[in-house]
Amino acid sequence: MVSTDLLFEPFRLKGLSLPNRIVMAPMTRSRSPEQVPNDDVAAYYRRRAEGGVGLILTEGTSPEHLSASNDTNVPAFFGEESLKGWANVLKDVKAAGGHIMPQLWHLGVVRHKGAGPYPDQRSMSPSGLAKPGKQVTEPMTSKEIDEVVEGFATSAGYAKDMGFDGVEIHGAHGYIVDQFFWDGTNVREDAFGGTLEKRTQFAAEIVRAVRARVGEEFPILLRFSQWKQQDYAARLAHTPQELERFLKPLSDAGVDIFHCSTRRFWEPEFDGSDMNLAGWTKKLTGKPTVTVGSVSLNLDFITSFAMQPTEMQAGNIERLMEMMARGDFDLVAVGRALLVNPDWANKVREGRAAELKPFVPESLGVYF
Repeated sequence: MVSTDLLFEPFRLKGLSLPNRIVMAPMTRSRSPEQVPNDDVAAYYRRRAEGGVGLILTEGTSPEHLSASNDTNVPAFFGEESLKGWANVLKDVKAAGGHIMPQLWHLGVVRHKGAGPYPDQRSMSPSGLAKPGKQVTEPMTSKEIDEVVEGFATSAGYAKDMGFDGVEIHGAHGYIVDQFFWDGTNVREDAFGGTLEKRTQFAAEIVRAVRARVGEEFPILLRFSQWKQQDYAARLAHTPQELERFLKPLSDAGVDIFHCSTRRFWEPEFDGSDMNLAGWTKKLTGKPTVTVGSVSLNLDFITSFAMQPTEMQAGNIERLMEMMARGDFDLVAVGRALLVNPDWANKVREGRAAELKPFVPESLGVYF
């Protein structure tokens, strides 16, 4: 078995000091009635901190904007009761020596009209498109864009004031930020649409507004992806040159760490190189990156939900360590494997990976 020592080296950036490079990936659990994370949620995250995770990224939480959520059981990161719940989560994670950041997640037009905790609110979309060619609502106005930007900044400010370790902006998977990125859902002709660079401006404004609210030392992560839930084959950038054009405005706006979401971390992003999306992003920006996608598993998440149990894969970890050793990325996010193995990090560190349980779709219905 290849050495996993690199996973357990400390990581430091600005005000962030982590004991290792293992990140808990954000995973929606819908276990927070009335958008309030309860004691079970706090215990869930505490167990992962006790299990050796260096940084917990919470499930997606709604920023302070009423059309952000599709589900009353997805936690909010605003409102007195929800913030009290998150304070309790933070207390438990810190008591276990852990580090934690909320992920701020606005669904945009993926939220269906009439759904979620505020059914009278209309769903947001840069051009009113749910996917290419499917018009479902009116394009966002300038005022609505400003309100969503302010909602992200306000909730990031709550995270800073409460003592969280940073904040992640969800800009992936076809949700509102990604709807601006993608030419399939953004056909605007103003400053927020058109060229690849203009399509980044909504996210860049969010990052700048968050930075103004939280200060220079509070880390800002941005999660982005090529694929969309509306189209798994979609791509924002077809070449390294296009990826550089996409990343530069976001890096200049103040993103500290890019969380590069892929379904299978080992797959090359562009022809002619075996680097993945995180590797190219680090090369092009010079900033730290997080890799993610079926870490320690043999099937990606889409396939595994429809097939047999997803077995742990030793060769997968060996490939991960090879890529990390050559400097392709700085942090490694683990998702499904942590749902069934809260102590994933400790077992890998102790050379007990053979004891890890396989992921099965039924695990999504279990909360431990």
